[in-house]
Amino acid sequence: MTTEQVHLVKTTYQLLAHVPAETIGHLFYNQLFITAPEVRPLFRRTPLGEQSKKLVTMLTYVINRLDKLDSIVQEVSALARRHQHYGVADHHYAYVGQSLLWTLEQALGTAWTPEVKAAWTACYTLLADTMIAATRPAAAA
Repeated sequence: MTTEQVHLVKTTYQLLAHVPAETIGHLFYNQLFITAPEVRPLFRRTPLGEQSKKLVTMLTYVINRLDKLDSIVQEVSALARRHQHYGVADHHYAYVGQSLLWTLEQALGTAWTPEVKAAWTACYTLLADTMIAATRPAAAA
């Protein structure tokens, strides 16, 4: 990610500070279950309201540290391994990315520009690639 992309992600994420986690989660999970209905059973353990709060908490944590990603690689990798234990497969990350970008577009409205979309795409791709790499046998050793 470029410095400008990091700035765009952080700035636009701040615009969502007033939106309740449940609202963001509702948009995200509804879209995810439309896009990939086969992932719905992966979320049966935790009520979606609670899952929504976890989603927003993790997004906030990552975005606050975008300019120092090395400091969170271990935690993101551990999260990926937990997700793998729950049944998350590599191809699910594409569905999550599509749903996240759609959710952000809905929530940001006119602030969702091509540059903002590119910045968020780069951010999610970096995060997803890190998580997928963490579940590879060489990374888990």
